[in-house]
Amino acid sequence: MATIALDATYSADPQLTGIGVYSRRLIEALLTLETPHRFLICYRLSRLGRRQYFLQPGSLPGARAQFSVRIYQEPVTFWLPWQAQLFHSLAQRPPAFHFRQEIVTVFDIFPITGENYSTADFREKFSALLMQAVGRATRVITSSHATESLLISRAQVPPEKIRVIPLGVVPPAVMLTPQERRRERARILGGEGEMVLSVGVIQTRKNTLNMLKALKTLPAGYTLVLSGGNGYGSEAIHEFIRNESLGNRVKLLGFIDDAQLARLYQAASVFLFPSLEEGFGIPILEAMAGGVPVVTSNVSSMPEVGGEAALYVDPHNPADIAEKVVQAVEDSVLRAALVQKGLARAGEFTWRRTAEATLAVYDEVLRL
Repeated sequence: MATIALDATYSADPQLTGIGVYSRRLIEALLTLETPHRFLICYRLSRLGRRQYFLQPGSLPGARAQFSVRIYQEPVTFWLPWQAQLFHSLAQRPPAFHFRQEIVTVFDIFPITGENYSTADFREKFSALLMQAVGRATRVITSSHATESLLISRAQVPPEKIRVIPLGVVPPAVMLTPQERRRERARILGGEGEMVLSVGVIQTRKNTLNMLKALKTLPAGYTLVLSGGNGYGSEAIHEFIRNESLGNRVKLLGFIDDAQLARLYQAASVFLFPSLEEGFGIPILEAMAGGVPVVTSNVSSMPEVGGEAALYVDPHNPADIAEKVVQAVEDSVLRAALVQKGLARAGEFTWRRTAEATLAVYDEVLRL
């Protein structure tokens, strides 16, 4: 039996990013497993004002593992390394203290690979943190072989240190009927038409600009619905919408909660995710779990996630994006096949499997 500490800081945010979703879902699933280990769920002091979002003993139905909550801040909690044999950083950065054994999860390394995806200051800061984290870690967990290859070639991580563990997806609590989907779509669009949905931050890396260029060539009845906040490069994207007079064909929803998001996916005619670089791509599985055909990029991790259940595009080619979107919406035979394959594909990815594989890495490291 060992005590294992996890950095749950990002799971306490009211609007969860990808790291936040991973942190919360993984911890929740870990705590349902039969294990002799005890867990310390750690939050940095900056999240103390959001402690209503902390996981608390007794708050998880089905929890079997013992766990308690800790504040985790240098130098205030200097004793933490003496309380845990292993620390798992869930946010691809090193812990504030040195532990006997450390594991880090790395989602992507775009601060190193993508000069156009963030500011120079951001790249410098987070590249340094990433390199420090993987250098200190006994094992590096990542969610795709695409990121594994980049860790080896661009971050010089020895292959024997890396373990690839895919992420999971939570199926919608309620599946809408075809009639309910049409009504929800009409409500969102304010009338009839086809809804092209994309979920994620509006930014350069998500390739939002090429989605808009593709939209210009789509039939007039197609509307692009974007759910997500603004990120790096969003100013140019909003300027493009204004300059090309696309305001009446684009709906910006901002952040929406999980219940609304599940309905949003199911209302879509097609889900579009032509990202330029992804560590995994949970929205692909979320859309598939909602019974929606998916069009995504043929690069990075997207083909690993989508398998044979998606249509793939060259993300740099708006014409290709537009063509595949129309196929997914208007070819009824293809559409039905994509929906059925997508539902089956999404069923292969569960957070329990993610947690079981992660627990196996803990046991492997603790035996060293």
